[in-house]
Amino acid sequence: MLDDLLYGVAYYPEYIPYERMDEDMSLMRRAGFNLIRVAESTWSTWEPRDGEFDLSLLRRTLDAADSHGLKVIVGTPTYAIPAWLYKKYPDILTETHSGVARYGGRQNFDITHPGYRFHAERIMRRVLELARQYECVIGYQIDNETKHYDTCSPRAQAMFREYLERKFGTVEELNRRMGLAYWSNSIADWSDLPDVRGTINGSLGAEYSAFQRGLVTDFLLWQRSIIDEYRFYDQFITHNFDYEWRGWSFGLQPDVDQFEAARAVTIAGCDIYHKGAGELTGAEISFGGAVARGLKNDNYLVLETQAQGNFGYLPYPGQLFLQAMAHYSYGAECVEYWHWHSIHNAVESYWKGVLSHDLTPGETYRECSEIGGTLARISDHLAGLKKNNSVAVMVSRRAQCGERWFPAAMMGETPPRNYSDYLRWVTDSLYRLNVEYDIVPDTLRDFSKYKLLVLPCLYSATEELTAALRDHVANGGHIVATFRTAFADEYLKIYHDAAPHGLTDVFGVTYDRFTKPQGVSLRSESIPLPEGSAAQDWMELLRPAGARTLIEYDHPVWGGIPAVTVNDFERGSAMYIASYIGDGALDALFESALPGFGIPLPDQRWPIVLSRAVNFYGRAVTFIFNYQNSPASLPSPESGLSLLEDANVRAGDELTLPPWGVAIIEGQ
Repeated sequence: MLDDLLYGVAYYPEYIPYERMDEDMSLMRRAGFNLIRVAESTWSTWEPRDGEFDLSLLRRTLDAADSHGLKVIVGTPTYAIPAWLYKKYPDILTETHSGVARYGGRQNFDITHPGYRFHAERIMRRVLELARQYECVIGYQIDNETKHYDTCSPRAQAMFREYLERKFGTVEELNRRMGLAYWSNSIADWSDLPDVRGTINGSLGAEYSAFQRGLVTDFLLWQRSIIDEYRFYDQFITHNFDYEWRGWSFGLQPDVDQFEAARAVTIAGCDIYHKGAGELTGAEISFGGAVARGLKNDNYLVLETQAQGNFGYLPYPGQLFLQAMAHYSYGAECVEYWHWHSIHNAVESYWKGVLSHDLTPGETYRECSEIGGTLARISDHLAGLKKNNSVAVMVSRRAQCGERWFPAAMMGETPPRNYSDYLRWVTDSLYRLNVEYDIVPDTLRDFSKYKLLVLPCLYSATEELTAALRDHVANGGHIVATFRTAFADEYLKIYHDAAPHGLTDVFGVTYDRFTKPQGVSLRSESIPLPEGSAAQDWMELLRPAGARTLIEYDHPVWGGIPAVTVNDFERGSAMYIASYIGDGALDALFESALPGFGIPLPDQRWPIVLSRAVNFYGRAVTFIFNYQNSPASLPSPESGLSLLEDANVRAGDELTLPPWGVAIIEGQ
């Protein structure tokens, strides 16, 4: 936990068209910013030619930050290589499934390349030697949104062959576990392993993806080991983990095992971008926070989010304040905008910062100042917020790989829904019902702190995991699983017993047939389904063996077959959802079923959103957000001090929130 809440901006004086550092930092302090992040983007500025270093601008930046009372996060400048480095090592650019990258963009190099590693370490040490001289430097950021960049170079594939040999020992064991006999893909010698880019074997392809994710973990741990030589005990190390990108932060990042890679940091960081204006829902803030919070099972830093942001992100009045408070409510101890000033050239020219292109303090700056002023008054009440959620959603990158190789919506949507769509289908439904949740990895085995565990498309599940799920239900817990759960092992080989593997008695159902639903409606005698509810993408034809049917298919052929069941198993219960049933039907199902799992539902629904935590003083803090462009009135869910108004309220008192308004109540 940090001593103070951080509120800051990324600052790049090397991009600004004229000298204005003192003016910029004076404006930052006037607005209430207390943090800047620097240095991660401009290796070519710090080392314009091989071995020729010029850190004078970085020194002036740190001197100015120190004199203006700004804290600093220093990033390692390793995610965009200078042109001279590419010229020196033409093979430094990554060779991918799609061919060899070209120079010009960022993150287009092979992170295993020894020449890259040598020069990256050299520039890191120069930056760290300077940064450690400044008390204003409170932490370091490793690289930037690091991924494996789909490296498939001969070097990487040779490393993969060594990885397989260490893991499986013999080619016979590899052939068996991967099922390589299919289409004569089995090998008799390790040297026979072909270029993995041509494989038709999902098991081998998924294993290469796991190997690539491991390269990211190794890379971050390597940088961590260098930083540790320079940092002081009270300086943190972080990294800005990102999400599956769809023009905004959407789902689980497939190219990094973030739970594993988080071993390289002392506090998790993330970059969360989202739609704005009339499309602002807050769902990405909640989801992104749950992922980041789960990486270290602790609070986290939002190292990048939007001020004005990309074209179309421009917030309505009041939304910046709401967004900042939402981040803090989910456990963020830092909200930092990318970036301070709008850039005047290159690819991100229209990704606008706190200041517009005229570099004068405008409306966005004024709203940021309102946030800064509020934090100056109440940040001690928001310090050390801890969530205590009773619902967890399990994520699996092995399952994500399975969904990529064998998509449920093979012949459905264009483009078809993927793993992140099904994940967000579940989390967004919980969010709309004001049921707060954690995100946990499939490596977790002790679920005892949670009443309910939700398993969206857990296609790949080990024997150990299915045993742990069984124990959770037997000991009084509850699980909700969707279609394609426990269908394949950790290598994506399909289990050859009844599905879902090892859990048929827990769910009280099995199936051996599945198909694409065509004109299949849904009906229920107990769940008030929205009109037009239908099965989509994928449907399993369940055969109950003790489970009760909650929703069934409505169809001339498949009618009467269960679509959703629930089963009592020893002291707990398990629900199975056999098809993608859409948002409205899932909301209705959860609204009906969750109280039976011991999960109380608040009276409010989205666009009123509640977020609860306990602060450093042990007092409950309730955030209330109005995600709509009209006022909202509701009874106060708590008694206590309304922090924004500095006035006492009682439970049941009417609260009136303006459009995109916020209330924060600290319990007595």
